[in-house]
Amino acid sequence: MVVYYYLGMFIVSIIMSLIYLYNWQRHFDVNITAIFVIVPIINITYFLLYTSHTLETAILSLKIIYIGGAFLPWFVTMCAVSLCKIKIKRMVRLVTLMLSAVIYGFTLTIGHSGLFYKSITLEEVGGISIHHKVYGPMHTVFYVLIILYMIASLAAIYYGYTKKNLVSRRILLYLLIPELVTMVAYFSNRFLGGYIELMPMSYVFGQVMYMLIVQRISLYDVSDMVIESMVQSGDTAFITMDFDHNYLGCNKTAREIFPELSELTIDYPVSNNPALEKNILHWVEHFEEDENVNRNLYIKHFSDDEKEDKIYIVSVNYLYDGRKRRGYQIFLSDDTKNQKYIKLLDKYNDELEEEVDKKTQHIVEMHNNLILGMATMVESRDNSTGGHIKRTSVGVKLIIDEIIRDPDVTLPEQFCKDIVKAAPMHDIGKIAVDDAVLRKPGRFTPEEFNEMKKHAGEGARIIREILKDTDDENFKKIAENVAHYHHERWDGSGYPEKLVGEKIPLEARIMAIADVYDALVSKRCYKDSMSFEAAFDLIEKGMGTQFDPSLEKFFLAARKNLESYYSNLEEISSPA
Repeated sequence: MVVYYYLGMFIVSIIMSLIYLYNWQRHFDVNITAIFVIVPIINITYFLLYTSHTLETAILSLKIIYIGGAFLPWFVTMCAVSLCKIKIKRMVRLVTLMLSAVIYGFTLTIGHSGLFYKSITLEEVGGISIHHKVYGPMHTVFYVLIILYMIASLAAIYYGYTKKNLVSRRILLYLLIPELVTMVAYFSNRFLGGYIELMPMSYVFGQVMYMLIVQRISLYDVSDMVIESMVQSGDTAFITMDFDHNYLGCNKTAREIFPELSELTIDYPVSNNPALEKNILHWVEHFEEDENVNRNLYIKHFSDDEKEDKIYIVSVNYLYDGRKRRGYQIFLSDDTKNQKYIKLLDKYNDELEEEVDKKTQHIVEMHNNLILGMATMVESRDNSTGGHIKRTSVGVKLIIDEIIRDPDVTLPEQFCKDIVKAAPMHDIGKIAVDDAVLRKPGRFTPEEFNEMKKHAGEGARIIREILKDTDDENFKKIAENVAHYHHERWDGSGYPEKLVGEKIPLEARIMAIADVYDALVSKRCYKDSMSFEAAFDLIEKGMGTQFDPSLEKFFLAARKNLESYYSNLEEISSPA
């Protein structure tokens, strides 16, 4: 019956190890793997020990059994340390392992010296071999080592318990129970005696507990679980290669995307296939240049039943073997649905933006027409300036065009557009001038001229009120400056503020030239129009006194276009 017990423990332990092997994954703790390898060997040796008929066979069996006694506690302790997230130095691991090896070395002296066993005899009782031994001094050291390992394991479990968010309580329980069971089994046999060793049963019980542990830690290892789920889902492809760009392997999804992978031999260069070199090797080379590369790439992939373009997110990273970099891994995640959705949103946004732009443009045009209408209404009150706002706007544009052509001058495009747009509003302040003054057919008296001067300041005020709710602050400022300062002079003798030089805004300086030129070449009720040549000479002489001298070259460059424009007008009215 006792023999069947030992044989049964061996069979159960080998079954547990086979189950572990079937479920083995690369992220399983190496210490647990060692436990599942050693336990069946120890259990079959217990069976051989108690069925041996010679002392030599019994001694050999004991030496094998002590492999478990010397090394299993070390693996159990290292497992507890690892699962409880305790970092210990590699040297500590090596020294403790060597200590176990030294102790085991003394077990090999059994039958040859009295260091471990002083003596050993064999007795057969009821078909079972019972061995009687007298322990030597090194066996006491062996006891001390076992106790130290148990204390270290329990300390690691306690540490994991104190760190509430670090280790699962279930894992700690699975670690603690086999420790306690093994402790009871080991010392009960040593101190209570008996023909049946409880250690084989405790080993099997430990296997059950560690099987539960590996099942749980598989779920806790988030990174591996996620990668494994991605790989098995079929939507994610992966390809691996070493640092020499030799092909290492891939999954089924990768072969569906790149059928050429099926023809590629492992450990042969990826560059052997032109299609793979163009894509896969190209991504890896980019990663070698910049490790932060993680790009969205468009790949055409046609399924068997229907043609379907797919979009993949391509991610390149290092391939690790533990902490050591061994090569590269390329992941391709199907992102077709997201990209189609984004494309649909972009199309909708573009259409919406286009519609908003149309509505906005319509509102802007209505706004501009309203302002132009007000300027035209003001001009209609002045019987001597018909068509003035249109002509001066053209004059401003022709001068601006020449400024833009000059490579040495850089003006913002929107600034130039805003000056032309603001030009019709320069005399809008005349709406506040008394009709008796504004419509006077002859020259003004000093008092009347002072009244007329008010239109510059009034124009700025009116524009400020009209445009106070607009979002275009730049245009509002330009329009206000054009109306307010277009009668200022470079030498400071102008009005209303008597500004000097560059203190006069550039937009007002440009407006002043176009305004005066139109006044000179236009016919008024109190004077005839001046010839183009005389008008240009007069303005040229005024450069540096009335006008900004830096604008002279642009005014002269626009002369041909100005004369052509005014020559084509059927009737020229005189501005104020």
